[in-house]
Amino acid sequence: MGHSLIELGIFAPDRCAADLFHVINEMASSLETYMSFSTLGLTAELTAAVTAKGYTTPTAIQAQAIPAILDGRDVMGGSQTGTGKTAAFTLPILQLLTQRGRPAQGARRPRALILTPTRELAAQIGESVTAYGQGLSLHSTVVFGGVGIRPQMDKLRRGVDILVATPGRLLDHLEQRTVDLSGVEILVLDEADRMLDMGFIHDIRKVLKVIPARRQNLFFSATYSSEIKSLADGMLHNPLLVEVTSRNTAVERIAQVVHPCAKAEKRNLLSHLIKEGNWSQVLVFTRTKHGANRLSTQLESDGIPSSAIHGNKSQSARTKALADFKAGQIRVLVATDVASRGIDISRLPHVVNFELPNVPEDYVHRIGRTGRAGEEGCACSLVSAEERGLLRDIERVLKSPIPVVHMPGHAHDEADAREGLPVQGRGGNRGGGRSQGRPQGGGGGRGQGSGRQGDSRQGGASGGGYARSGGSSGGSGDGQRRRSFAGRG
Repeated sequence: MGHSLIELGIFAPDRCAADLFHVINEMASSLETYMSFSTLGLTAELTAAVTAKGYTTPTAIQAQAIPAILDGRDVMGGSQTGTGKTAAFTLPILQLLTQRGRPAQGARRPRALILTPTRELAAQIGESVTAYGQGLSLHSTVVFGGVGIRPQMDKLRRGVDILVATPGRLLDHLEQRTVDLSGVEILVLDEADRMLDMGFIHDIRKVLKVIPARRQNLFFSATYSSEIKSLADGMLHNPLLVEVTSRNTAVERIAQVVHPCAKAEKRNLLSHLIKEGNWSQVLVFTRTKHGANRLSTQLESDGIPSSAIHGNKSQSARTKALADFKAGQIRVLVATDVASRGIDISRLPHVVNFELPNVPEDYVHRIGRTGRAGEEGCACSLVSAEERGLLRDIERVLKSPIPVVHMPGHAHDEADAREGLPVQGRGGNRGGGRSQGRPQGGGGGRGQGSGRQGDSRQGGASGGGYARSGGSSGGSGDGQRRRSFAGRG
């Protein structure tokens, strides 16, 4: 016989509704602990492939999206960067295509088309398809610009079931009649908002004209704007909206901080932070390709092994730089936003905004390269007076101020002079532990801003006074043409 919450002593009549809501949430979280990929309806082969990678419990986006996709529904999925978005559509696509089988006659044509905005993200998704599709009778390939088109033509000619592509290069193949999209059953737009930001809307519409009107549509992105939802309304049929976190939320495990700094002092401050904090792996974002090259050269002259990655680099150079960074052969990778949606590095500890992005939503994607797969991460922004407006826009999107920490010995301006933003000085305990609660100016601690004290554990926090992004939230390339298992998203 069942018992009520009152009988179990969990809920008392005089307790408020908020208490009951909290209890229910805790119970739901406990139930997630017992969920496995097999309970989502995945086949034994795919479950085994996932288990072989060391993943046993699906993330929230996977738990909601996978069953719906297996049922054939259109899905609009929103989830924080680094929470397993890629696997949420890769796994069910592999199962659906396997169960349906290939048409008995004719050449093997793509039955699933996955569009992404950048080369790096396309390559990452291609790796996921290959890894989890081992043992299945499915062929896949990835096409993007910056590399020779003939090898891609050869693979397409031999036939593929799953095609991962950037919009620009896909149009190249369509124009040269080297790909036939008339057999597409499933269309995926990954990072759909970014594709619109980069001006790919016209390319996407051209693709939509040559694929069957009757198909399953999947939209996935770490952020969703009203414009994206408007586009989706005209393409999706009775979609399931899976939005496990509010739009444009910074991952809770990422500790954020702003260092006010004169523009001319940024390079010196960055070198100081890296050396004094003994940062071994740092992803640094700049706004321009020229700026990325210049900063990489300057860091090299400071004795910090660095490399740059951006749209003007050849694909081989970009691949090598990323591989060297992952292998620890270089300490700093300087990137433009072309890389922020495609770089997937396990346990990346530090992200630095050398310059704030012009689009505030890009801030979420930049810092989302750290704090992936359940790990913790640190993100600091070097902010000059000229960037005050950009910082306000970012905080408006986050609906939360980012704590400010002055770095003694480095010139700074009044970039932090605005109401409501906590300001503090740098203490002397470098790279020390973190303490929950408001930062108190000492050490490399990170504060959660909750007012609670304690939990003083040794961490590798870098530079002082970090504060976690709380649950606050807000609304929110294929450059040659214009982020546990969760780390694969």
